[in-house]
Amino acid sequence: MKPGSVAIVGAGPGDPELITLKAVLRIQQAEVLLYDRLVNEELLNYAQPDAVLIYCGKSPGNHSMPQRKIEQYMVQYAREGKKVVRLKGGDPFVFGRGGEEALAMAEAGIAYEVVPGITSAIGAAASAGIPLTHRGLAASFTIVTGSRCNDHESPVQWDQLVRSSDTIVVYMGISQFSEIREQLLLHGKSGLTPVAVIENGTTTRQRTLTGTLNNIEKLLYATKIGNPALIIIGEVVKVREQLLKLEIEAKSQIG
Repeated sequence: MKPGSVAIVGAGPGDPELITLKAVLRIQQAEVLLYDRLVNEELLNYAQPDAVLIYCGKSPGNHSMPQRKIEQYMVQYAREGKKVVRLKGGDPFVFGRGGEEALAMAEAGIAYEVVPGITSAIGAAASAGIPLTHRGLAASFTIVTGSRCNDHESPVQWDQLVRSSDTIVVYMGISQFSEIREQLLLHGKSGLTPVAVIENGTTTRQRTLTGTLNNIEKLLYATKIGNPALIIIGEVVKVREQLLKLEIEAKSQIG
């Protein structure tokens, strides 16, 4: 029997055109493809007609398949000599549990590779016209996950983030936004700090909401923005408004 292999592949932030060429090649070669909820299903069209497709989607509070079961499938099919692709939204190693899957493959003696993808912080921010760093405004950014807000054993160190990072990007933080806002204000962030929330970033369904720490929560409730969404906190959000203003001025001059 020929040896199987596993490719842990990043599908990018949602726009199917933002996947890498290497990722497309791996999908085309796959005999078994395990894919997540946030993977754009258009990418499945690259798969072979006879490839086995397995949905492994997870949404807040609803996991269609436990992580351990996903890893077991990956090992099982690879041991059967199959070319296995584990297709994950964004980048596999940024809040994607790709590291856990790589460790599981290594422990099982399965040959594997990791194909990086554009993570949501990069893709959604750019799509919304927000640079995560910008000369004169931000020389650093930090990515955190809102799901750790209720993790008492390993909580987010908001005090350190406020002091050390110019731009804070929060994944999976909509349901915990009240606590996030409270912690940022408690540790010194101004209530006038600009905030952007990007829903379904890079896709045709993208919505971008901007405000400040003082008013963004009310705006979130009013607009009913939900997951998947990314929160960007910092002065760089102002660049979006500058770009929009310039675009409007340019259009008015052309008209």
